[in-house]
Amino acid sequence: MPNDVTAATVVRACASMGSLRMGKVIHSFSLRNAALAEAEVEKGEGFNRIESLSQVTGVLGCQWGDEGKGKLVDILAEHFDVVARCQGGANAGHTIYNTEGKKFALHLVPSGILNEETLCVIGNGVVVHLPGLFKEIERLESNSVNCKGRILVSDRAHLLFDFHQVVDGLRELELENSLIGTTKRGIGPCYSSKVIRNGIRNLEILMMDAAARFQGFKYSADVLKDEVDRYKKFAERLEPFIADTVHLMNKSFEQKKKILVEGGQATMLDIDFGTYPFVTSSSPSAGGICTGLGIPPSRLGDLIGVVKSYTTRVGSGPFPTEILGKDGDILRTAGMEFGTTTGRPRRCGWIDIVALRFCCQINGFSSLNLTKLDVLSDLPEIKLGVSYKQIGGQRCESFPADLNILDQVQVDYEVIPGWKCGISSIRKYEELPQAARRYVERIEELVGVPVHYIGVGPGRDALIFK
Repeated sequence: MPNDVTAATVVRACASMGSLRMGKVIHSFSLRNAALAEAEVEKGEGFNRIESLSQVTGVLGCQWGDEGKGKLVDILAEHFDVVARCQGGANAGHTIYNTEGKKFALHLVPSGILNEETLCVIGNGVVVHLPGLFKEIERLESNSVNCKGRILVSDRAHLLFDFHQVVDGLRELELENSLIGTTKRGIGPCYSSKVIRNGIRNLEILMMDAAARFQGFKYSADVLKDEVDRYKKFAERLEPFIADTVHLMNKSFEQKKKILVEGGQATMLDIDFGTYPFVTSSSPSAGGICTGLGIPPSRLGDLIGVVKSYTTRVGSGPFPTEILGKDGDILRTAGMEFGTTTGRPRRCGWIDIVALRFCCQINGFSSLNLTKLDVLSDLPEIKLGVSYKQIGGQRCESFPADLNILDQVQVDYEVIPGWKCGISSIRKYEELPQAARRYVERIEELVGVPVHYIGVGPGRDALIFK
């Protein structure tokens, strides 16, 4: 078995079963654009807003993850032929609801899966844990979601082994009070195996290192062989899902199909731009779309940034606008701020305009989706963290890379009166309370990017188009 552990290396064992017939896969979606005219969508501002999106549109997170990207992707997917994941792995947790209100928690499968005519692609930049992927597919199919022929995994995607997860958890425990906040799904160790350019060999080194560092972790050559052999058994089951997705994505573009890219995690967790080392191991910013799917930058169009109406993060790391004590608990309870993947309580705070402006600069967002506005409805006043000052009073011109500075900044706040009434049933922007509209419009003014989508509840229909 070759050293680089891509999906292709596993499935080659079953190459004699026949080709993937890429032409047929692509052709099966060739009539999708014509079907859009029959979509059950109310004509109006929302329909026009979605129809005006570019051929290749991306949905990316603007904070430390958990902003509610999955819901927007699910809503938009009805108008796109392909929905693709470009980075990360099962550390992503996207919660979506079907038309009956049934909740689905997705981790590897793109959030477009509930739309029956959407092709879901797991790109080369994603690291794939096969047992988790198949368990997720089984769970979807047991709830009458058809996955057959609708999920494709890149033949260049690297595989994540169970031992990556074990080592990830042990490394996190070793950090004690300075936890990175990893989901312990093995993402970091798997990307390490990939980047060192010797997947199987590095897996052996990884296990030997773990045996030396962590008491009770047992390693032998037979243990490694058993792990690899177990994954080889997935080959026959994996074969129908494997495709040259770089070819597929570019062929789809040439055929004028609409492509929606679903980012996992968020820009403030980016390996380069986030609060390093309290970050993920991939690039959840705009650049990750190109490297994770094989799409040239010239083909990228609208990029929608998803930002929560307040801020949350998990694990350690600086959080300038964090609300400590019972006030933070009130926001956490109202927003049900517990991780989709881990169930961990999230740290909560006011919206951080400095970080949001930084994310908008990096990604070049054409619009924003402001989520969970309804969570703020009971608050008498709402704060926006509009600028940072260092000790001594010097203003930070941008989001600091130095965590020592970030840990000590003083946040300048603007205070806006709350609206003190429920807004979950509102579907038109002009019907929002004046204070709620002022909050939305002040965010637009401060970051220079329009807010086109406003979430006022968890359901599919709880979205206001502005």
